[in-house]
Amino acid sequence: MQTAVRVRRVMTTRAGGRSSAPFDSFNLSRRVGDSPANVDANRYRLIRELGLRGAVFLDQVHGTRVETVTAPPPRSAPDVPDTDAAVTAEPGIGLVVLAADCAPVLLGDPVAGVVGAAHAGRVGAAAGVVPATVEAMVALGARIPDVEVLLGPAVCGLCYEVPAAMRAEVEARLPGSAARTRQGTPSLDVRAGLVRQLHDLGVSKVGMDPRCTLEDRALFSHRRDQRTGRHAGVTWLDAG
Repeated sequence: MQTAVRVRRVMTTRAGGRSSAPFDSFNLSRRVGDSPANVDANRYRLIRELGLRGAVFLDQVHGTRVETVTAPPPRSAPDVPDTDAAVTAEPGIGLVVLAADCAPVLLGDPVAGVVGAAHAGRVGAAAGVVPATVEAMVALGARIPDVEVLLGPAVCGLCYEVPAAMRAEVEARLPGSAARTRQGTPSLDVRAGLVRQLHDLGVSKVGMDPRCTLEDRALFSHRRDQRTGRHAGVTWLDAG
């Protein structure tokens, strides 16, 4: 009989780092124009305070490529290129996805001891990054009925205004994502579409952080501020 392991999940905010405005202060992205030294200090603090053996950061491109992680990377390792998701069955390795309106998707099977993390914005979610992540977890031994998912903060359907044609295009590929703003204009609720997608895959244990990144100034938002930093969703398996 298998014994469940502890799947851990954390969402960071803007607070507690070294970066200066407009990246203030716990920016974790190397791609936004922040000082590399500040980003590295912020990342090191994240790894240290979570007690991780290491952390995998991704060079996200709104695609569907999934990296299978088998060992902790060196502290100075570059971000995994052209990748928007990662999975692992190794304890103590943090899988990190960065966002500033897109949805961090943190997945775990506590029975098999497998975790995954995906960066799911409008483009990647519609392209299928989350099903690709689930498939990669299954390849490591996860069972879909045992998978639990947390959808992190993202821009909400009441705020994410888009042209009607874009809404229709995304809805066709990610059913359930079509929405309206408070003003009644076309919008997208990517997380609503992801919930339906996960249920269609057979994943029933889905929770959601209710925060909207555009509304909550404790979080980074590209739509609100344009030039800004990135917060993180992190998941890992307890090492002991």
